[in-house]
Amino acid sequence: MSSHDVLSDDDAIDPAANLASIAAEIESALEEAGRASGAVTITAVSKTHDADRIRPALEAGHRVFGENRVQEAMAKWPALKADYPDVELRLIGPLQTNKVKEAVATFDVIESLDRPKLARALAAEMEKQGRRVKLYIQVNTGEEPQKAGLAPAEVPAFYEQCRTEFGLEIEGLMCIPPAEDDPAPHFALLAKMAKSLGLSGLSMGMSGDYRLAAQLGATHLRIGTAIFGTRPVH
Repeated sequence: MSSHDVLSDDDAIDPAANLASIAAEIESALEEAGRASGAVTITAVSKTHDADRIRPALEAGHRVFGENRVQEAMAKWPALKADYPDVELRLIGPLQTNKVKEAVATFDVIESLDRPKLARALAAEMEKQGRRVKLYIQVNTGEEPQKAGLAPAEVPAFYEQCRTEFGLEIEGLMCIPPAEDDPAPHFALLAKMAKSLGLSGLSMGMSGDYRLAAQLGATHLRIGTAIFGTRPVH
């Protein structure tokens, strides 16, 4: 078998080693930016990857993971959480109101809050279950019509509505910049908005731009491919 075959083999991916390498890179970026060591948490995006691919990261001590779909998370995470009960599971994909009950029961953090109907449903379900889930408002910084999230101009009023009308505590903001854009202005905008609202959480930056996001104020980086390799196609 050639070295090319070994490197292209899915089994050659080492999530634990990748996490360690990325963490070192992030620490270097934080130092360059004058930010405190440990200021950023890696959200290991495990969507479409099975338990066998996720376990090495858990065994290495990583505990913060992101999933895009409620049903997928419900299928694979209960068994993993039974072995690693201190895992923090974050929903980073769009949430439909008919999945709110399951989302509140399954996730510790929901990053894709973007409309009053969803805020109302989450408030009612958290009250019903007696479970408080941390919440982030998703901001569509590029104002892309096909993408979820609030336009930046809509965020302050929605934030106030969440607090006053629905009694929700908002921890931070999340964004996914347009793929073709320089992400830096989008990250800077999100950081400025969070500061103006007094919010500490900033979920921004992915496998291709996490170093930049760390330098521009991110508290959570959503990294998938760089940790787990190419996503399987289902």
